[in-house]
Amino acid sequence: MNKLEIKGNWNEFKGKLKQKYGEVLDDELTYSEGVEDQIVGVIQEKTGRAKEEIIDELNALKN
Repeated sequence: MNKLEIKGNWNEFKGKLKQKYGEVLDDELTYSEGVEDQIVGVIQEKTGRAKEEIIDELNALKN
C-alpha cells in the first residue's frame, strides 16, 4: 500500500495542495506530524477519488 509522508516545508506543500485541490479549505489542511492519513481522508471526501490515487498525486507534488 502506498504511504504519504510529509516532511520539509509544510507551507510550500500546502500551497501546492490548494492549487491541485481547490475545494479543500484552509482549516482542513491543518497539519501536525503523523496526520497524513487525515489529510488524505479530507481530500478523498471532497473529491470522491480513490485513496491510492490521492497518495500517488500528493507524493508527486512533494518533488
